[in-house]
Amino acid sequence: MIKLKVNDQDIEIDDGLTVLQACEKAGAEIPRFCYHEKLSIAGNCRMCLVEMEKSPKPIASCAMPATDGMVIKTNTEKVEKARKGVMEFLLANHPLDCPVCDQGGECDLQDQSMYYGIDKSRYKENKRHVPEKYMGPLIKTQMTRCIHCTRCIRFATEIAGVPEIGAIGRGEDMQITTYLEQAMQSELSANVIDLCPVGALTSKPYVFEARPWELKKTETIDVMDAVGSNIRVDTYGWEVKRVLPLINEDINEEWISDKTRYSCDGLKNQRLDHPYSKINGKLTKTSWKDAYQKIVQRVKATSKDKIAAFTGDLINMENMFSIKEFFEKIIGNKNIESRACNKYVNLNDRENYLFNSSINGIEESDLLILVGTNPRYEATMLNSRIRKSYLNNKTEIFSFTDVGDLTYPYSVIKGHTNSFREFLESKGDLFEKYKNSKKPIIIFGSSFFKIKSAEYLFNKTKGFLKENVKPEKNWNPLNIISKNASEVGAYNLGIVSGNNGYNKNLEYLKKNIFEVIFLFGQDDLEIKKENEFIVYIGHHGDKGAELADVILPCPAFTEQDGYYTNLEGKIQKAYKATYAPGDAKEEWLIINELSNLLKGKILFKDREYLIDSMRNFLKINTKPECIIGDGKFYDEIFNIDNIDYYYSNVISRASKTMTECRNLRLSLKKTGTEG
Repeated sequence: MIKLKVNDQDIEIDDGLTVLQACEKAGAEIPRFCYHEKLSIAGNCRMCLVEMEKSPKPIASCAMPATDGMVIKTNTEKVEKARKGVMEFLLANHPLDCPVCDQGGECDLQDQSMYYGIDKSRYKENKRHVPEKYMGPLIKTQMTRCIHCTRCIRFATEIAGVPEIGAIGRGEDMQITTYLEQAMQSELSANVIDLCPVGALTSKPYVFEARPWELKKTETIDVMDAVGSNIRVDTYGWEVKRVLPLINEDINEEWISDKTRYSCDGLKNQRLDHPYSKINGKLTKTSWKDAYQKIVQRVKATSKDKIAAFTGDLINMENMFSIKEFFEKIIGNKNIESRACNKYVNLNDRENYLFNSSINGIEESDLLILVGTNPRYEATMLNSRIRKSYLNNKTEIFSFTDVGDLTYPYSVIKGHTNSFREFLESKGDLFEKYKNSKKPIIIFGSSFFKIKSAEYLFNKTKGFLKENVKPEKNWNPLNIISKNASEVGAYNLGIVSGNNGYNKNLEYLKKNIFEVIFLFGQDDLEIKKENEFIVYIGHHGDKGAELADVILPCPAFTEQDGYYTNLEGKIQKAYKATYAPGDAKEEWLIINELSNLLKGKILFKDREYLIDSMRNFLKINTKPECIIGDGKFYDEIFNIDNIDYYYSNVISRASKTMTECRNLRLSLKKTGTEG
């Protein structure tokens, strides 16, 4: 511990902290532009100057390590004069365009100039002009405003792992640019907008849309992937205008992916706002009463074993629970399924489908093994943690097959099931590395569970981990990356058909055995429709709605409260930020009304009763009984799913911004310039 004095106050801090951090611990506010907690120290804005005893001139507190016995002053006349001088230099070339700048109202330069700025400038020279730079469809540039803090450069290089932004020129001629004048090729690129302390980098889709004080702000959860990033949804009227990250050090730190940030415009496109019924092969707007009547007639005329349901990738847990109760208590079967493909899952133990080492645990790992996964596209925020672990700990990373650029180096192992089996049989160099590691991590992706050997290799992995137990307490190397936001919640609730780990519903669907099919936001099924009666309950007119005989509209994730379980098993609540369009009803209300029409009773008297029922179920049914065999081994290749990153769900497919990003990536692939 280090003892020092800040503004005549004695404080004690940990070794390795800077003077700026010491001052903040003492309660002194230090202005800064270049310094950021998650980035390396640059020390080039000089706004954080403080006075240190025995120093002839003020020091940059962000770059000065705190040492024992230091005497620091942050509020002297000398410090204030120095900061005002720095501010005058920063504003010398800054354009006076705050009224038209999108950063207005949440601009660090604006805030600091209120304290340290002066009302007139001593500079008579013309202000410099910097030409605009192209950074893709997400980032709008006005580089004349740039104050050369280099936060964007350090983020791109250190966090995103794409060193495409840099500085060219010197002195007044210095400019920040992408070296090749092309879009920044990272799924985290738009975080530079939050980092920019001025209006040099702003959001291109959000330009001139609203001012921050006009927006209603709602803290909620992202559902674009299974990570469960914490976000803030800003709405103007009933329209979602933007999505920003919330700090959660255990999950997304203070970053979010571009898909999380910019898919929100898909919430206003292709929306279902009224019930529809297919008449003479054409979907026609109808009333709730007529739509219900058509469904009830068909359900009553169909054998209960010929009725099935598939839940989608964005549906919350309480709605899934209501569907489960509806099928078990009203329909009279368990033909409900959450998987859109035939992938293996073992529900006997919760660890079999969770990221057990935790997202934070990645930073402690000294060996990381990827099996059938591309974490960059499957879980972008998790992939950034892997990069962080590599940079900080020099973590060794191995992948069974080459999956392309992951933003960090990794060693490729022959992508055959035989190679992985050899490792599980304690053979080869990789096993020796595993044996000598303290906190190893094995990560399985969705692609792994689709291969024919999935059951055999997964069970063998479980046996391997029991034989090679690590001495570290509470460390579980077994980790699964879930494909979507609803997956873990669905497994917790037992929303799977069949009890052998595979998708029985999908098998029957392919054979056209089902006569009535409910699709609850499920748009990823390949259905060759014959005589099936399909009811689609969702919020976007996508693939599921095209097949439907009856469509019932429901709210999207920003339009209702709901619980989601992320890939590491944390239950988080998404809060309602706006209202659903038209006559849309929540899924559990639709279930209640159908139950009343079919059996003359409702399942849930209100939302609180539904949530209490779900919680009681989760407490009692933590380990659903599944019949699991040993499985068979096949000599196969680990083929990684070709992930259409920007079109992964109905909201992103309806987003114009995501379409632009996708088209840009496809054009870069064609020209061979993709990173």
